Amino acid sequence: MTSRILFVSQELSYEPQGIMSLSAVLKQAGHEVALTVATEEDPVARAVGYQPDILAYSVMTGSQAGYLALNQQLRAALAPIRSAAGKQPIFSAFGGPHPTFFSQMIEEPGVDGVCRGEGEGALLDLADCLAQGALGPEMSNWWFKLDGHIVKSPVRPLVRELSTLPTPDRALVYDRHPQLAQSAIKHFITSRGCPFNCSYCFNHALHELYPRERRHYRRTVDDVIGEVQTVRARWPLEHVVFVDDLFIVDKVWLKELAEKWPAAVGLPFFCNVQASLVVKQPELLTLLRQAGCHTVSMGIESADDRIRTELLHRRMTREEIVTAGRLVRETGMHVTATNILGLPTSTLEDDFATMHLNREAQISYAHAFLFQPYPGTELGKFARDKGLVPGTLDDFSEVAWERSILTFESKEAKTRVEHLQRLFGIGVEWPRLEPLIRRLINLPHNLVTDTLFWWVHKLHKGYAIYRRVHPIRMHPTELFKLTRHYIRLRG
Repeated sequence: MTSRILFVSQELSYEPQGIMSLSAVLKQAGHEVALTVATEEDPVARAVGYQPDILAYSVMTGSQAGYLALNQQLRAALAPIRSAAGKQPIFSAFGGPHPTFFSQMIEEPGVDGVCRGEGEGALLDLADCLAQGALGPEMSNWWFKLDGHIVKSPVRPLVRELSTLPTPDRALVYDRHPQLAQSAIKHFITSRGCPFNCSYCFNHALHELYPRERRHYRRTVDDVIGEVQTVRARWPLEHVVFVDDLFIVDKVWLKELAEKWPAAVGLPFFCNVQASLVVKQPELLTLLRQAGCHTVSMGIESADDRIRTELLHRRMTREEIVTAGRLVRETGMHVTATNILGLPTSTLEDDFATMHLNREAQISYAHAFLFQPYPGTELGKFARDKGLVPGTLDDFSEVAWERSILTFESKEAKTRVEHLQRLFGIGVEWPRLEPLIRRLINLPHNLVTDTLFWWVHKLHKGYAIYRRVHPIRMHPTELFKLTRHYIRLRG
């Protein structure tokens, strides 16, 4: 007996690594798997046509309300069909960061189970049990409703040997999302976890869920190369983006990659580094360049020493940030940076100082995000304890560049930070524009200013990414399609 699982996504900006891994595990066990993406098709029509046994959702905080509403629509459409066919009711399973840290989501109408932590073994157990006709209370990682009660199971150990997992199921995504399939830029992941404890990140909270586990696990170099080769043999691929939180943790692994990647793959790639590691071990940059790395990204977040070290737990100095940027550029690579504006206890001048620091560090493109006080993170708790978070979970945005939900000293102060987020990148690139930017951010939110700043941000970001960060060759038709897809995204 097998189960039919339908993964449901509201939109995709790039390949969902978790869903692809889950699908591969389920298919390996003989279950049937499909995907629907709401921006590409009518998910209700897709669900009715596919007739799944399980509706599966991967949910970030900020997207939960939309997914709960969509789930109710799908259940309403499927319920009479399943009832008429004498089948058991549809099972709605929610996993990902939000259900992991807010497992009380199980109490929401239409939610049958929430998966906490890693999902490969957990979702396979669910599919197996439902195929046999009944849930078992022994299923680890699950909170689910059984006979009117909520069963709460502990988490199982993490998958320690990532290369024992089957190759991620990219056809699941590419068959339903032509733009991602045809893009010459594709995303891969080589590891899970991060050894650091940044207060704004979920990794430290995840470690609390798995206190006896190591903080970082990695696939073998040969496994990673094999996946890339498989993808390139079937779909366009010119530039690889590694989405690991930190790519340079293991120097021995990186040395092996530098030896094997050029001959076996030979494609340029992008990865994430950490400034203090780069400064302490500059040979890591040599290995990256030897392997074929084109661009690295590092977190700057804030120029203020107190905010960066005490509030964010980013244990690095301004000098290390500047030196790291210089070393990357001297090695012949581009460097992007992530920055967080509107942090608790920070000021507008702190954010402008961060813009200056990016400039000093020779950043090729500076990403700026508005702080989101995600519950479950240390900094989210700090902001809430300070009375800076007036709303509920449903007030959160799934993306960190639309609006801040923090309480500011005035509406005007909040507007200035939100406008600066849109203009931050051009302020780093063209310092002479700073006086103009300081005037522009005083404009109120309205259709004209918001649209203008959105276009300035989009056009500059698109130019920088596709000329410097991920440079690829494109036919004019492909460029048009890519631009249309890029503009549709909210970031």
